[in-house]
Amino acid sequence: MQSYRFKQFGSLDYLVPHQEEMPEPQAREVLVRIRATSLNYRDLAIMNGQYTLPAGAGHIPLSDAAGDVVRVGERVERFKVGDRVVNTFMPRWFGGVFQASSRNELYGSDRDGWLTEYKVVSEESLLSLPDYLSYEEGATLPCAAVTAWAALNGDRPIKAGETVLTLGSGGVSLFAIQLAKSMGAKVIATTSSEAKAVRLRTLGADEVINYVQHPQWSQEVLRLTNEQGVNRVVEVGGPGTLNQSIQSVCIGGELALIGFVAQDAAAIDFFSLFKSAARFRVISVGSREDFEQMNRALVQHKIMPVIDRVFPFTQVREAWQYFGSRQHVGKVVISH
Repeated sequence: MQSYRFKQFGSLDYLVPHQEEMPEPQAREVLVRIRATSLNYRDLAIMNGQYTLPAGAGHIPLSDAAGDVVRVGERVERFKVGDRVVNTFMPRWFGGVFQASSRNELYGSDRDGWLTEYKVVSEESLLSLPDYLSYEEGATLPCAAVTAWAALNGDRPIKAGETVLTLGSGGVSLFAIQLAKSMGAKVIATTSSEAKAVRLRTLGADEVINYVQHPQWSQEVLRLTNEQGVNRVVEVGGPGTLNQSIQSVCIGGELALIGFVAQDAAAIDFFSLFKSAARFRVISVGSREDFEQMNRALVQHKIMPVIDRVFPFTQVREAWQYFGSRQHVGKVVISH
């Protein structure tokens, strides 16, 4: 079977095809024929040596996949041959409070990921793919969708009538818009162009702010909320957007800290932070239990993942280059 591996990090030139032996499932393991994978910002960060956690070269990349069970080991109970499945982002975080040890088992940085034709995994690290979704749509779920779900839930789930702020048009933000609307929330989104704004409104955003036209976009957020601010910020920007997010949140609101796609850092305005009385919650994607709960919401509301473009398995580098250009609105998927 064929896989792709990074010989070393620093350039896409180091991502090379690699012939592998066909793996055999052991007890409580299944062999998955992978049908689709998707890219996340994390994958770019690992490649460029900018990931926030240690990453070792030589691994098969990518953390998100969907496929079919084609063989089962002894004592497998959760799945049978022919089942359509999707993987969890962290293979051993099944539920409950996040444990730091789970960070030592991440696909693509600590262990082989999913950019391959076949993969053996524990049956416990898989879920059933909802019937109404294709493999390509299913492959968008493990990181971006579950992260958005966790950002909106936790011990303070978003309530109907509350307001959520999303940043940009990446996968997490698009899922957050759709999920927040399914919960009855109002959504304010930021983006960089009118074309993207139209797409965000189509997905359910009630208001869209162009952050190019309004660099101090928190002022627009306050205007749109009668100077109250939003109840939840799905904060994917990190250093470059955090100050504006703090100024956008209502007193006692919450910032769900997720990513670091905006690199231009500014010193945190302590007094804005202090006056907000806001709660800061770091999101580490989510557990299998979170994924299961999210899938029930997806099925109930028939939420459709937004896919910008699908590349064939023979054009992995082209997919990576396109994703890195940041021209996409939605997920970039590789069909196997």
